Amino acid sequence: METAAERVASQRDITAEIARIAAGSQGGETQPRLNYPPYRSSALRHPHSPLVCVDPEELERWAPCFGDRDVEALDADLTAGHAGEPIGERIVVTGRVLDVTGRPVAGQLIEIWQANASGRYHHQRDQHPAPIDPNFTGAGRCLTEPDGSYRFLTVKPGPYPWRNHHNAWRPAHIHFSVFGTAFTQRLVTQMYFPGDPLFELDPIFQSIVDSAARSRLIATYDHDVTVPEYATGYRWDIVLGATWTETDG
Repeated sequence: METAAERVASQRDITAEIARIAAGSQGGETQPRLNYPPYRSSALRHPHSPLVCVDPEELERWAPCFGDRDVEALDADLTAGHAGEPIGERIVVTGRVLDVTGRPVAGQLIEIWQANASGRYHHQRDQHPAPIDPNFTGAGRCLTEPDGSYRFLTVKPGPYPWRNHHNAWRPAHIHFSVFGTAFTQRLVTQMYFPGDPLFELDPIFQSIVDSAARSRLIATYDHDVTVPEYATGYRWDIVLGATWTETDG
């Protein structure tokens, strides 16, 4: 059985490992490292072999299908559709999807999923001892407007334990998925909240070793987005390195 001293040493090892990698980085690494030792499961998940070419149409016939109807306005309201109100701080999350020239990317399907206010996902594999909110499933979607904008109403997620190392906790975050013109063009990322004390201890967040790039994952509190007496507001833009139409053909 692991002793208290060994658990403390494990946490110190993770913190030291993160600091050592950051000190040795050359800067400009704007994407997460595929093999990032402090993030333990990256050793098993990152590719070891060359990519394999497949027929996109054949792949998409077996790919997941999100929703069995057209996207509706209420799909972007994660607080609706249940018998009562979800527990937690209501928040509005909005922003724009842009290309590198600042042009809006319209008509894109954005999906989000998140833990509830107590830090628990509405999923059978999440069994940590935090309450399930029967009025919050934590998933929503919308289409970007002609100006590239999106808007979700939800509750602020809580942090949660994830067993990467002793006493490991994920900072509060929302998962974002942006689709292109096909399922194989899907991009997935995470949005964080300003001032989270867990940033320095989180190997997933720190796997982007460039500090400026990491900061672009953090939303900004926006008082103009805040709804009086109802919900606080956050703004977070998504900038695509290349739009799908630019890379087609």
